[in-house]
Amino acid sequence: MCGIVGIVSDKPVSTRLMEGLRRLEYRGYDSAGIAVVNGRGIVRRRAPGKVLNLQNLLDGAPIDGNCGIAHTRWATHGRPNEQNAHPHQAGNVAIVHNGIIENFKSLRQEMANKGRVFATETDTEVIAHLIQDNMDEGLSGEDAFLAAVERLEGAYAVAALVGEANQTLYAARHGSPLVVGFGKGEMFVGSDAFALAPFTKRVLYLEEGDSAVVEIDSVRVRDEEGASVNREILTASISTVMAEKGNYRHFMEKEIHEQPEALARTMAAYIDPETDLPALGETAPLLKNADRLIAIACGTAFYAASVGKYWFEALAGVHVETDIASEFRYRTPALPQNGAALFISQSGETADTLAAMRYCNRAKVDTIGVLNTPESSIARETKTNLRTMAGPEIGVASTKAFTAQLAVLAMTAIGTASLRGRLSEAETQEHIRALQALPELVQKALATKAQCQAIAPILAKAKQTIFLGRGGYYPLALEGALKLKEITYLAAEGYAAGELKHGPIALIEEGTPVVVIAPNDPLIEKTVSNVEEVAARGAKVIAITDEAGAESFDTRAEHTIILPNLPGLTGPIVSAIPLQLLAYYTALELGTNLDQPRNLAKSVTVE
Repeated sequence: MCGIVGIVSDKPVSTRLMEGLRRLEYRGYDSAGIAVVNGRGIVRRRAPGKVLNLQNLLDGAPIDGNCGIAHTRWATHGRPNEQNAHPHQAGNVAIVHNGIIENFKSLRQEMANKGRVFATETDTEVIAHLIQDNMDEGLSGEDAFLAAVERLEGAYAVAALVGEANQTLYAARHGSPLVVGFGKGEMFVGSDAFALAPFTKRVLYLEEGDSAVVEIDSVRVRDEEGASVNREILTASISTVMAEKGNYRHFMEKEIHEQPEALARTMAAYIDPETDLPALGETAPLLKNADRLIAIACGTAFYAASVGKYWFEALAGVHVETDIASEFRYRTPALPQNGAALFISQSGETADTLAAMRYCNRAKVDTIGVLNTPESSIARETKTNLRTMAGPEIGVASTKAFTAQLAVLAMTAIGTASLRGRLSEAETQEHIRALQALPELVQKALATKAQCQAIAPILAKAKQTIFLGRGGYYPLALEGALKLKEITYLAAEGYAAGELKHGPIALIEEGTPVVVIAPNDPLIEKTVSNVEEVAARGAKVIAITDEAGAESFDTRAEHTIILPNLPGLTGPIVSAIPLQLLAYYTALELGTNLDQPRNLAKSVTVE
């Protein structure tokens, strides 16, 4: 959600600012802009829509300088048009901002009472006016910036240019990530290390409440109290090769096909090579004696948590509550006295999940992050971490990050069951051997893509699509519906199959596609009974099952997508693949923007 890149250099920066913006497109946005300091002061170019629109504008009216900031905006306050696009300017100040300023109305009124005129509908513009007003009162650019930031309430990452300091960037963060990059004869600021990857891998991550003065060959960082601090300079673990589309049409397509490798990496990280037993590291003692767990997440990550609940309770006998982060943080939850909280997030910066984690930290609950980004805020602030090894995921609709999260939760559930004496060593190893087959099983599941492509026109023409599942496949039904909604904009709903008669069956009419996720398990016959009910009412049944389950469906399904037999806990993980493929090919049929669907952002860093 929104993206910032800034460069201060001994050479022109506009071309590289634009390159940084193109790398930030995966975050989701609806306008873009750039500002640089040159001999005439601050000059800007802004455009609604894609970064390409901004590039076309620059081609016709170029600007350049040795210090600049750029931004991709995801609209919160004000329509997504050129007027509201960042950077915003007030006098000799230009700023870019991620997040939401909660007290902007009172600040705006204060500035208006002083005669300052606002040009936009945004909450962001007030920051530029605050800085300029402080300078008009006699403060230096640095002091004016710091004084303005101190007055802001809400979540923000801010980078600023002040025309009088044309070799300096000012930056601050509170609730939204920001990194500083180190180059030769130049320095960088970015929303994440990925945006800076073409320029440098040496970065420091600003901590919560930090501010920074970034000059051509140095950075000075202050903490929330205003004290000078040194933050560790790290080498970012970003593979730029993995972040290119290669021969694929879309990042989503590429990332779907990267899942065998991502799962192989993830599994290897959680298996002790000498014993073939789970390797949970510092997380093990937090799980061994927990009276209950709470698993907190948003969106697709919440569905991963919901699958994990079935595994932890069935194998380890530990009660698990799942909570949507935006609900958890506002309902005064009863926290475990001797338990732990898992926070599942691909980015590690999801605003609601981060706030829920901090709530638990304040309550002295042991916190565990399940994350794909080791340098993220959640990774740094939880007591321990369980890493997914999915690699950079650029497509907004999560694919490989989801299955990697499931793999980590499966390994953790097995490990917890072993620690608690619920599984013998032989049983534990049997479960792990099943999971070690995941790369091969997923590769076979990818072979269903031609069949999924053939089914896609049915979904593309439908008024709505229903997804059904039982047990661990119920959250998969929810995830399948979400994937279709995200990238096709079609109506889709997921239900527990046993809930059909409690209302949802009223949605079924002649030709309604019903996707049923039901590999062979003890509940398959009950699910098949539900299939007969919807088929009798004219539904077009699309069954996702395995070789053993296909016989149960027989002629009851109009289309049957057959996966290989799925041992142990592999079923929900492998079943995710055809759901992703169905959504992908349906979106392809409709011609939607698969990697950057409308109104969505990769990392939701505001409420």
